[in-house]
Amino acid sequence: MSLLEFYIKTRQGSVDICQPLKIEDYVPQAIFFASPPKWFLGHTSWFFEEMILKDYNKGYKEFHPQFGFLFNSYYNTLGERVVRHKRGDLSRPTVEEVYQYRAWVDKHMEDLLQSAIITPELNYLVTLGLNHEQQHQELFYTDLKYAFSINPLFPSYSDTAYCEESEDEFVEYIKIPEGTYKVGFEGEGFCFDNEQKKHTVYLHPYSIRNKLVTNGEYLEFIQDGGYENFDFWHDEALFWLAENQIKSPMYWKNKGNDWFQYTLAGLHKINPKHILTHITFYEAFAFSQWKGERLPTEFEWEVASDKFSWGKRWEWTESAYLPYPGYNKASGAVGEYNGKFMVNQKVLRGGSIVTPKGHTRKTYRNFFHPQFGWQFNGIRLTK
Repeated sequence: MSLLEFYIKTRQGSVDICQPLKIEDYVPQAIFFASPPKWFLGHTSWFFEEMILKDYNKGYKEFHPQFGFLFNSYYNTLGERVVRHKRGDLSRPTVEEVYQYRAWVDKHMEDLLQSAIITPELNYLVTLGLNHEQQHQELFYTDLKYAFSINPLFPSYSDTAYCEESEDEFVEYIKIPEGTYKVGFEGEGFCFDNEQKKHTVYLHPYSIRNKLVTNGEYLEFIQDGGYENFDFWHDEALFWLAENQIKSPMYWKNKGNDWFQYTLAGLHKINPKHILTHITFYEAFAFSQWKGERLPTEFEWEVASDKFSWGKRWEWTESAYLPYPGYNKASGAVGEYNGKFMVNQKVLRGGSIVTPKGHTRKTYRNFFHPQFGWQFNGIRLTK
C-alpha cells in the first residue's frame, strides 16, 4: 500500500466510524479524560495541518486561524490550547464546519503526497500522523462508550457490543526458561520512538497463561469478597476504592441476583465465558494476588508473545512506563508525543478489539495511569 493509499484509507476510517452518530452525539464530553467525537475529527486534521502542511506545502493557508488553539491536545511547543476538560463545552465550530476543515486538510495533503518528493522525513511524519489517527480511532470507541454509559437510557452505538469474545476453557501455562533475551523494535517499518532501542534483558524462569481472564473468573473474585479484602490491594488502590466507592469493574451493574454490563450495543447480562474488560491496573493486580499469581512484566510478555494469541485486549503489565536504554527524545513537538509521559504510568501490551487492524505489534507499548479502566483492557496471569 502506498503512502497516499494509506492516508486515504485511514482518514476515511475516521469518517466511517462516526456514521452511526446523531448530531447531538458529537459534542458532549462526559469526563476529563474522554474527548468528544467533534474534537477527535478536528484534532486529527490539525495534526496534519500543523506538523506537515505548514512546513511542506509552500503557500499553504490554514483553514481557520483559531483552530490550532481549539484542536491542539498537549503540544506545548505549538502554543496555547483549550483546557482538556473543556473540549466538550464548545458548540462552535459546528460539526459541519469541522467536516469542512477535514476536507480542506485532506485535499492539500493528497495534493502534497501526489506531487512532492517523499523524503524519509516526510514519510515518517505522515506515517506518524496516520498512526496517531489510528490511536484516536480506538479512543473514539472508548470515549464514546463512557459518554453513553452515564445516560440512563443506555443508548446503543451499533449492534456490535465490542466485548463479546469468549475464551476457550482449556487454560495452560507456557513455560519460558531463564536467560537473556532481546526486546524492543528493530528493523524495517514504522514504530513509535518509545519502542526503541532494542536491548538485552535478563529474565528468571516463569510461566505465562495462554488465555485471558474471563468474566466468570472475575465474578468469583467479587463473590469471594475480593473488593473488601485489603490484603490484595495496594495502599493507593484502597484509597481509590473508598473514595470512588468501587465494588466492581467499570460498566458492571448488579441488579438483584444478576450482573449486567453496559456495552456499545446497550445493556446486556454478563456472559461468564466472555473475556473480562475495562479493568484498572489496581483491579488487575488485586485479582492476581487473589489467585496467588502475578502480572507479567512487559519484557516477559514480549518474549512469550509468539506463543499465545493476543490482540483482543490491552493487557496490563507490572512494568512502569520508562525509557529504554538508548532512548532519544526527538526535538520539537514530535518529541512531546511519548517521552514526557514516562512517569506514574503502567505499560499495557497487545491491542484490543477496537484497535485498527495492522496498527499494533508485539513491541508496541501502550500506557495509562493505574486507576483508568475505560480502555478495552484485560488480564493475563503469570507465575
